[in-house]
Amino acid sequence: MTTTPLLTIITICYNAEATIAPTLRSLAEQSDQRFEYLVIDGASQDSTLSLVQTLYPRATIYSEPDHGLYDAMNKGLRHATGTYIWYLNAGDTLRTPDTVRTVCAALETHQPDLLYGDTMIVDGAYQDLYPRRLRPPHQLTQHSFANGMLICHQAFIPRRKLAPLYDLRYRYSADYDWCIKIIDAIQSQYRIDDYFVNYLNEGVTTRNHRASLLERLRIMARRYGWPTAIVRHVSFLFCRQR
Repeated sequence: MTTTPLLTIITICYNAEATIAPTLRSLAEQSDQRFEYLVIDGASQDSTLSLVQTLYPRATIYSEPDHGLYDAMNKGLRHATGTYIWYLNAGDTLRTPDTVRTVCAALETHQPDLLYGDTMIVDGAYQDLYPRRLRPPHQLTQHSFANGMLICHQAFIPRRKLAPLYDLRYRYSADYDWCIKIIDAIQSQYRIDDYFVNYLNEGVTTRNHRASLLERLRIMARRYGWPTAIVRHVSFLFCRQR
């Protein structure tokens, strides 16, 4: 009889040979290996897949062309079998070798619909730069995300059954829309009061910050109304959110 894993960790990548190795090493060094690991690859032409096979041979790899980041994330969600899902981008790393153990212990003890925590922004040498500007609150409500993307996507771990597919109308901010929908669906939550993810400061949204903010304005207006969206978003347009 196959046992359902508590946790599925998913990495989306395409030609990621320059960034994926630290992610794989971070997973390989975890003291608790009770997780399913999926690599959703967009048919890379470089050494990405050989790095995965060498550095984390337990990974399940799906490699085929896709229609962008969120299409690939939907593929990961469809293939996942864990009770909870956790997206970790190529280049991002777990904070310590005991991070998975800490996360799994919290999931098993509290059994929340959503677990979340804090994120440290790191440079290409994996030196701490600064905590993420928007900090996760101690209690999330349906209005929390009116203040923007309060929780880094990589520090947001929902029950898989509550996670919808990403809305492919959004090129940069479907994760913001996805998090709002999950907040609407959950009945319980638990916050790990610590950093458990290192976010590499070179992501798609970082490189396309203004386009991302404009998409978030549309999402925010649909969810919270235009007056709230405009008031809350004015400051976002002139400062970096990630």
